[in-house]
Amino acid sequence: MSSTSKEKASGSYAVSGSSVTIGGSPRMAAISAVTNYKPANPPMNFIETTTQDLYGANVFGKSEMKARLPKPVFKSVMKTMEAGQKLDPTAADIVASAMKDWAIEKGATHYAHVFYPLTGATAEKHDSFLTPDGEGSAVAEFSGAQLIQGEPDGSSFPTGGIRATFEARGYTIWDVTSPAYILENDNGTTLCIPTAFVSWTGEALDKKTPVLRSMQALNVQAQRVLKLFGYEDGALVSSTAGPEQEYFLIDRNFFFARPDLLNAGRTLFGAKPPKGQEFDDHYFGAIPDRVLAFMLEVERELFKLGVPVKTRHNEVAPSQYEIAPMFEFANVATDHQQLTMTMMRRVAEKYGMTCLMHEKPFAGVNGSGKHVNWSMGSKTQGNLLDPGDTPHENAKFLLFCAAVIRGVHKYQGLLRAVVATAGNDHRLGANEAPPAIISIFLGDQLMDVFDQIKQGGASSSIPKGTLTVGVDTLPPLPKDAGDRNRTSPFAFTGNRFEFRAVGSGQSIAGPLVAMNTIVADSLDYCATQLEEATGGDPAKLNAALQKLLTDIITEHGAVVFNGDGYSEEWHAEAEKRGLINRKTSADALPGLEAPEVKALFSKYNVLSERELESRMETYLEQYCKTIAVEAALMVEIARTLIFPAAVRYQGELASTCANLKMLGYDFDTNTLDKVTSLVKDLQDGTADLETKMAKHGFADLKEESRYLCDSVLPAMLAVRTAADELEGIVADDIWPLPTYQEMLFVK
Repeated sequence: MSSTSKEKASGSYAVSGSSVTIGGSPRMAAISAVTNYKPANPPMNFIETTTQDLYGANVFGKSEMKARLPKPVFKSVMKTMEAGQKLDPTAADIVASAMKDWAIEKGATHYAHVFYPLTGATAEKHDSFLTPDGEGSAVAEFSGAQLIQGEPDGSSFPTGGIRATFEARGYTIWDVTSPAYILENDNGTTLCIPTAFVSWTGEALDKKTPVLRSMQALNVQAQRVLKLFGYEDGALVSSTAGPEQEYFLIDRNFFFARPDLLNAGRTLFGAKPPKGQEFDDHYFGAIPDRVLAFMLEVERELFKLGVPVKTRHNEVAPSQYEIAPMFEFANVATDHQQLTMTMMRRVAEKYGMTCLMHEKPFAGVNGSGKHVNWSMGSKTQGNLLDPGDTPHENAKFLLFCAAVIRGVHKYQGLLRAVVATAGNDHRLGANEAPPAIISIFLGDQLMDVFDQIKQGGASSSIPKGTLTVGVDTLPPLPKDAGDRNRTSPFAFTGNRFEFRAVGSGQSIAGPLVAMNTIVADSLDYCATQLEEATGGDPAKLNAALQKLLTDIITEHGAVVFNGDGYSEEWHAEAEKRGLINRKTSADALPGLEAPEVKALFSKYNVLSERELESRMETYLEQYCKTIAVEAALMVEIARTLIFPAAVRYQGELASTCANLKMLGYDFDTNTLDKVTSLVKDLQDGTADLETKMAKHGFADLKEESRYLCDSVLPAMLAVRTAADELEGIVADDIWPLPTYQEMLFVK
């Protein structure tokens, strides 16, 4: 294979002209292909098409609807989208007709109801616009009924027992608040309609429906609080989100040469490279050309879909990167986040790479999170979590901030549960991610204000300053009143909270549902306390508010921690404060069935007890299946790739040793002895893992998850330890798997 030429079917990349002798090794073939990569993507002509022309070009958004819909229908739809009012069903046929015409003009032949089942992935069912007319031709049809409702199989997705296999009916329901869009393909386009997905019995089978319900609950309770402050315009209060997506990019040749990456999304084996991230030279470094080309195309495609991506940069670990959007309504942000992940995976293939969104694809280097920046506000009130320059005087802000503090402390078990996955377990608690302890970072300024409140009343705020660098040519900079904290799972960052514990491969829907609902509960509590204390008399509000804020920070202030979340001292301190520390998903997921969590979701009609139970069952099942697959895969790789390579090297060493002895030379057998010992450890570990896996399969999922966590994962670690040590000894030309050094540094 001295000269190869391989081209992707789409024609988007090509590998050619290799002069390396491969010798049949998949690993060496991968290295050869990577080093001979040649992009074949034509650059975009930005003279003909500007970035501004691109933005929202494939979205049936406000401007497109305004141009195509009758004025009364347009106003009706806007009231639903922007004010949360009920949709007028009579408008559906008119909207459907306009949407169909627009889509056909864009080249669409099909429409798809897009929904988000409990798998965490995106699902879509495609139907053609064309209907035979009985005369040998066809007409394009799309009715309001087809727009509003679709019918996918309700039992073929995870349901946690809500739907049995023989009970298949499920419905998709048009989400008017999230704009329809066109998804392009080289061979055509499809009209995509964001929808909710429910069972025939009306129960949520998806991640979107609870998001919409929780947003509604938040608005209702926020309106009660705002009314107490004299704001009665009724402008919709919506939660907003902006998730920062971290990810890895590696060449697809390496990806296909690693069965663990191919099947599990993470490396089950792999020794730490001699150089990792310890020089801090990758973070914010110059972006490699190939990666930058990928980023530019991803952003271009997302701009077309109206996704407001804003930031791109190298992350801390080698081959790790980040993309981040601006804030949007929480349900639209959820849809756009799914679109972003889909687009990143799709575009990466065009550049001969694979986009890895597993939380810990490589051991020993930083994992990837999805920091969900969360806030709430309305058109008239703006951002309700903006403290202003003097937060001690901003009573409205202090109340909404205190509501968050109360919610996080009271429902810390819920917040831990919604970020619990098998993948995130490898990341949480490591020194690149927050600990499994849920706490809030407020910063010096807000902590000082709440300390004053606790002592009887706040009268001042630590002022912002000016930063002077000491170089005459550099201008002075405004300096924030407090620093940031990278170790907090739930940090206030100026005008929002950042939920940093969310995993990179997760949907943001679950965390948003939790945040919206716990804050709705706290706002309900605050409104009730203030209504009772004031009796409708505005003059009594200040005194009642001072008492309420004092009570909240006194009762729930234990959750506030501004220190180093990575330190062992914090774990001891958190235990003294009564904070939970559930280190694994097996510990955390049963928190979804806690009585207070059931009561919370039932009270605000976000999730019924049955819907909540279905989610816990589904997530436990996913946890168990993930570990079971990884364990079986580990046994396969250990037996069919690593063991044969190690024995082959062991045989070479033994043969060399014997030959030298026959010639009368002394030969140091330390390496041979070490390899022999490690081969035995590998065999014993693999056999032990097989024995433990033979015992799994408990009917009770909590028992099954506990067994896999406590017995199977340690057995897997033992196999990996032996294999990774062998990787550092076995001759390089024999080792069968692409190494970390190659995957992370060969671009």
